[in-house]
This record gives sequence, C-alpha cells and structure tokens, in this order.
Amino acid sequence: MAAAQSGPAAPFPRRGPVRVALVTGAARRVGAVIARTLHGAGFDVALHFRSSAAEAARLQEELEAARAHSTLLLQCDLADTARLPALVASVVEHFGRLDALVNNASSFFATPLGAVDEDAWNALLDSNAKAPFFLSQAAAPALAHSGGAIVNLVDIYAERPLKEHTVYCMAKAALAMMTLSLARELGPAVRVNGVAPGPVLWPEGGKAYADQHALVQSTALKRAGKPEDVAAAVLWLLRDAHYTTGDIVRVDGGRSLGF
Repeated sequence: MAAAQSGPAAPFPRRGPVRVALVTGAARRVGAVIARTLHGAGFDVALHFRSSAAEAARLQEELEAARAHSTLLLQCDLADTARLPALVASVVEHFGRLDALVNNASSFFATPLGAVDEDAWNALLDSNAKAPFFLSQAAAPALAHSGGAIVNLVDIYAERPLKEHTVYCMAKAALAMMTLSLARELGPAVRVNGVAPGPVLWPEGGKAYADQHALVQSTALKRAGKPEDVAAAVLWLLRDAHYTTGDIVRVDGGRSLGF
C-alpha cells in the first residue's frame, strides 16, 4: 500500500462536491505552486512526494491553515508501479472521489551519448513516461466516475532535442504521445491534456543546462516565466477547459516559435 498521511484530523463527512486533485511531485518547485493554485481555487489536494518529506509537511501545514481537512500527504516511489493503484485508492478512500490527476513529478539530467547506462535510462523513463501512464491507468475509473481530467507536464524537448539529453527528450516525447492517445482512449468521460513549460524555473544542484540568458532571449517575450504561469494553465485545463482534450498548451513565452 502507498504510505498515506492524513491532515491534522481524520477523514470526515464531505462538505459537498468539493473537487479533489492528486498532484505528483507536489512538495517543491513547480509542483508545490500547482498544488497551492489548485487549493486556492477550491480543490482539496492529495500531495504526493517521494523523499521531500519535510517540504511536503510544511506545504500541508500551510494549506491546512487556509482550509482545514483539505489535504492528504502520500509518500510513494512512483517507479514502483505495483504501488500506484494503492496510491489512487488512498485518495478516493480519504476524500470519497478523485477529479483531477496532475502528472508533474519528473527527473531531469544529462545523458551524453556513450555514457548512458540502464540506471539513467530507467530513472528518466520511469519518472517521465512509465509512472504517468500507470498512474493514469489506475486513476481512470475514479476520474471517469467524476467526469474528471488529467494534465501531464510535458516539455518543448518532446519536439526538439536538447543536446546531451537524448533519454530525457525521448521520455517526454513518450509522455506527449501518451497525452494524445489517452485523450482518445478515455474520452468522453475523462479529458487529458498537457502543459509544456518554457523557462520558468532553473534546474537545481548545478545540473547542466543551456545558457540562461540565451534561453530567455530565444523567447518572443524576452523574459522568463514563473511557476505560477504553469500552474494557471493547469488550473484552466482542469477547471475551465470543458471542450479541450488531447491538447498540449505551450507556456513558454513563444520559445517554440523558433527565435
């Protein structure tokens, strides 16, 4: 079973048809901003994390202070696909429903050709393609019951290769095709879309990446975006885009135009 940690109080009778979102990789960075945005829009939120327990607990405390009994912490290594049905079941058991799945959790690191091993391959494919697929498969019945939606965090590099990141690009390309295919497979009950962010948050820990100034200058808007821009697109796709499915929304300042 997935390790579920409830909020300050045990589950209680629901107040009404409050929509529930499961956000993977919700403890930090863009995932945390997405969780805050959905929560601020009235969603109850299941906050998945793998190892960022302290950050996840702080986020839960923040959201619970704003609205009690509105969150659930879920610890799980998404590479362990056998645990993913239990992860979804924990959300449905706690809240009584599931309306939205945001596949945000992702690994990103360089894989120069000639130095790629199976560990790197598995880490990038597992987090960016395999886990989103099996989690979506597990969540599909609950989402169909509620008329819900899935949003996948894709990348411009699903379409354009980034030097020395072949495996990451392949994984995101698989996720992009999964978005289109699941929109057809799960319709009409479940909408499936993606968001492809541009330069909104730089990698941590000295991970190799393109020159930041040049990357920003490659956008039509000549400025970096913010995680809030990505979160706003996710919220729109989940809450307001009732006739949108099989689409990948680019939130990249026009970088995909090829400047």
